[in-house]
Amino acid sequence: MSIPQSGGGPIERYEQLVEYLESGCKPKEDWRIGTEHEKFGYCKDTLKPLPYDGPRSIKAMLEGLRDRFGWSPIEEQGNIIGLELNGANISLEPGGQLELSGAPLTSIHATCDEVNEHLREVKAVADGIGAGFIGLGAAPTWTHEQMPQMPKGRYRLMTDYMDEVGALGKQMMYRTCTVQVNLDFASEADMVDKLRVALALQPVATALFANSPFLEGKPNGHKSWRSRIWRDLDGARTGMLPFVFEQGFGFEAWVEYALDVPMYFVYRDGKYINALGQSFRDFLKGRLPALPGETPTLSDWADHLTTVFPEARIKKYMEMRGADGGPWRRLCALPAFWVGLLYDQSALDAAWDLVKGFDAETREGLRVAASVHGLQGEAGGVKLVDLARSAVGIAEAGLRARAMPGANGLIPDETHFLNALQESIDTGKVPADELLERYHGVWEGKLEPIFEEFSY
Repeated sequence: MSIPQSGGGPIERYEQLVEYLESGCKPKEDWRIGTEHEKFGYCKDTLKPLPYDGPRSIKAMLEGLRDRFGWSPIEEQGNIIGLELNGANISLEPGGQLELSGAPLTSIHATCDEVNEHLREVKAVADGIGAGFIGLGAAPTWTHEQMPQMPKGRYRLMTDYMDEVGALGKQMMYRTCTVQVNLDFASEADMVDKLRVALALQPVATALFANSPFLEGKPNGHKSWRSRIWRDLDGARTGMLPFVFEQGFGFEAWVEYALDVPMYFVYRDGKYINALGQSFRDFLKGRLPALPGETPTLSDWADHLTTVFPEARIKKYMEMRGADGGPWRRLCALPAFWVGLLYDQSALDAAWDLVKGFDAETREGLRVAASVHGLQGEAGGVKLVDLARSAVGIAEAGLRARAMPGANGLIPDETHFLNALQESIDTGKVPADELLERYHGVWEGKLEPIFEEFSY
């Protein structure tokens, strides 16, 4: 989850909220790729999650990355809670999940190199303290009570609030991991086209990357339990956003949506002030109960936008949020999938042709089917495996048209990053299917082997 935003002056006009989003528009030559991924840390001898403090801990990981690899620390109330280096950040999810928020880079070759370097650094530090890291969409064996809580004020507030608005919010916070990619748009119209395709095809990403079939030591009945969690978290800030597909949608409609999402907090002087359930509209009028008489800054607006959690969202860029965390090949495949679909105009047009006939019921049905059945799911007469085959084919054409070379020109484009997805389409099996086969086969109903066989 996001670190506090900074640099925004006072909000004096409603139009500034829209202008904040508009300011993200960039010409195509300036479009970048930002890959984010989370992973679970654990103690190798006990297979329990890493605590925050101690010789074998999240804090020791952050300090090791700082000392050995030159990362600069980010602190909150005297605790190290993140790192930054060359435009990238390492941050903590509520249960200690370690997240890399990559720098904005020009190609998938570069972002995959960044991912690989990060995982090498993490493994070097982890090996030295007897820890391991694994990429899964949900913690396979741990209970909520076993999860540590990171010393971040934002998370303390959210934890208490989650039970008031949904049944599974704390599972999301403490026991899930995702991989996502952040992409740019050229204009309001370009943003609209991309967001509609992103939302409509998010179930395909959920299916292809489904990697969370276990909870508390046994199968949970879903290929992506992480996706299931998001359906029972907080209806005010999650979902497939049917209004995005309505005529006239644009930046202002997004602002109106975000203004209706209840607040979590206001960040002041290094502290999170409880504004749970309060209204940003009241804040604009100086009537926020948490800060009577005070009006917000653009930093407050930027913070508030990070508390909106639909399947795809916009800030000054667009985030694809539907995929489970997973093995390293999937960490590079996720940006390849979305860049291929959205960064070439012919591919974007073809992707829209693929989904423009879907109604809201079909889009939601595919979302549910993807979480339960993976590529075997279907809704509204649409089979996810067929939709995925078409979408990956379009993404491949888009990457070929980009013709972004790698390895000093030895690799002509970025299409090979889709190989893992093509294998899933050819076999009908996603990572969750492989895990379930092993659980019911060679693992003989035990999950301890998952840590040795699937850790980074």
